[in-house]
Amino acid sequence: METDFLVIGSGIAGLTYALKVAQDCPDKKITIFTKTTSDETNTKYAQGGVAGVIDQENDSFEKHIEDTLVAGDGLCNKKVVEIVVKEGVDRINEIIEWGARFDKEPDGDYALGKEGGHSEFRILHHKDVTGREMERALLETIRKKPNIEIITHCFVLDLITQHHLGYLVTKATPDIECYGVYALNLRSMKIEKIQSKITILATGGNGQVYRTTTNPYIATGDGVAMCYRAKGRIENMEFIQFHPTALYEAGVRGQAFLITEAVRGDGGILRNNSGEAFMERYDSRKDLAPRDIVARAIDSEMKRTGTEHVWLDCRHMDHEKFLHHFPNIYEKCLSKGIDITTSMIPVAPAAHYSCGGIKTDEWARTSIRNLFAAGECASTGLHGANRLASNSLLEAMVFAHRAYQESVATINQVTFRGAIPDWRVEGTAAPKEMILITQSLKELQLLMSDYVGIVRTNVRLARAMKRLDLLHEETENLYKSTEVSPQLCELRNMITVGYLIVKSAQFRHESRGLHYNTDYPGKSNIVQNIVL
Repeated sequence: METDFLVIGSGIAGLTYALKVAQDCPDKKITIFTKTTSDETNTKYAQGGVAGVIDQENDSFEKHIEDTLVAGDGLCNKKVVEIVVKEGVDRINEIIEWGARFDKEPDGDYALGKEGGHSEFRILHHKDVTGREMERALLETIRKKPNIEIITHCFVLDLITQHHLGYLVTKATPDIECYGVYALNLRSMKIEKIQSKITILATGGNGQVYRTTTNPYIATGDGVAMCYRAKGRIENMEFIQFHPTALYEAGVRGQAFLITEAVRGDGGILRNNSGEAFMERYDSRKDLAPRDIVARAIDSEMKRTGTEHVWLDCRHMDHEKFLHHFPNIYEKCLSKGIDITTSMIPVAPAAHYSCGGIKTDEWARTSIRNLFAAGECASTGLHGANRLASNSLLEAMVFAHRAYQESVATINQVTFRGAIPDWRVEGTAAPKEMILITQSLKELQLLMSDYVGIVRTNVRLARAMKRLDLLHEETENLYKSTEVSPQLCELRNMITVGYLIVKSAQFRHESRGLHYNTDYPGKSNIVQNIVL
């Protein structure tokens, strides 16, 4: 199969990119690969909203830039922050033109919310399912474009580079090129090669590396792992954002239900087991402090009191307003026997967002030629050491647009490589025991949660690395001797991502933003990115 533009992932970054390319290049073929259904993405589960300076009478680009820089704790690329904040408003207006509906006040103005770390009300939202609404609008618009093909249930295995042509490729190899991908068709279970002139990774996050996450089960870090195997540059993987308030359900692992930060923005109060509103002891901004501070505060309270969760108190909030703004949360809590008007919501932190990822420049270019990355899998320099709430959807749209601009400017200079070898399957057999995969996955999630969570130590990181080495060895042996399956490939990718998180954390001899190591409690005078 040959395609001009290959998009891996169907979240907001991939869909925005595909739509723009299709509009600009009606004679070119755009192919989108997604490993499940077209709408099952991290974007779909984004509740809070998208940040943008819409109300320029009461807000300003300068305020949004400063809020982002403060949250990023010294590691943001200021030029990139300015690009995203200033270009973001145009991208928001574009998706509105494509049909996305954001909540409005009775007078017709947009109903803007405020979340932790923001100095002004600037969050556009659609109830508490903003991401789902943006995904819907994009998919409906894309289906009208005849030159876009969405191929579902297709698992991308590896990027094709000079390595597959018999050349030695290392991190030091100049001008590594991407020629396309190998992919496993989950319907036929056959491995196919797809040649592309331009490829963009928009594969989302890696929350499933942890035992409890707000991410869907597809968030297994596939793009980051593939790029690393292809000798691409990966950056700042130690900065894993834990959302402070996921719904706590005893004994539940995997995807946890998110209680958006906007609930605290509207007046929700965090309380410990004694009923005390504890956030004032940790930060003057109380419940609206940035996520890294709130998550560490909750972690500290849970450890101090020996409990597995704290409480989010919404009993004093306007019931009708809550129902209007957070209907999904209200129904979910009610289904678990929690009436928010009379009972508090049990919450605990859960892995939520990766601030690091595939290192890109300001045009979304990776260190591999003809390969772009956008969305959560990319490290653009916007988030630094900690992402400001509701900046992620904004970043995805801005860098999808910039990747599109650079792609269409260079597409006519790129040709298909030709003579790409088929995927070799000789000497492999069907896996005899799936327990080898499922048990390794449990071990991985357990060690990452226990040793590489909100608070870290050198000893915990060293233990994690030893166990990861063993899991890596066992999984690689299995990979070489058995037929590939999505379960095995996802495990392999997650072990790679776990290694990158731990290795980056070991290299950072300080506590900054989302990375807190009790052996290095202060900040270093040297501000640096960790690039692997």
